[in-house]
Amino acid sequence: MIQAIYTATATATGGRNGKVTSSDGILDLEVRLPKQMGGANNNYTNPEQLFAAGYAACFDSALNLVIQRSKIKTGTTSVTAHVGIGKNDADGFGLVVTLEANIPGVEQSVADDLIAKAHQVCPYSNATRGNVEVTLITTVEAIVE
Repeated sequence: MIQAIYTATATATGGRNGKVTSSDGILDLEVRLPKQMGGANNNYTNPEQLFAAGYAACFDSALNLVIQRSKIKTGTTSVTAHVGIGKNDADGFGLVVTLEANIPGVEQSVADDLIAKAHQVCPYSNATRGNVEVTLITTVEAIVE
């Protein structure tokens, strides 16, 4: 059994055409259906964007923990999460995720090993495993800023 060391609390009102707020007031956003799903425009965030942001941040943290534990020197990592939504076979909806991790300063095989290990550590990956198709992609290019 997991003993939570932190619990986030958020409330949604109005579903996909409403508002989400966190208990501490830091998160306070209007959400709307994206245009691709019948909404008027793409001027607001939506649950898939919020999930993508959370998954990307969490996965990058897991990746950096794996890198630290492995005592491997890399450049600054980044993770981009693509979260898609569509109909499933049970007449409901499901998600599909692609995680693109850039791990500069290592060989491709090392990057592939690191992302696979991070996928075992990340709480989002553990929560979605077996329920959401997740594709992992790694690159090793140095990002020019």
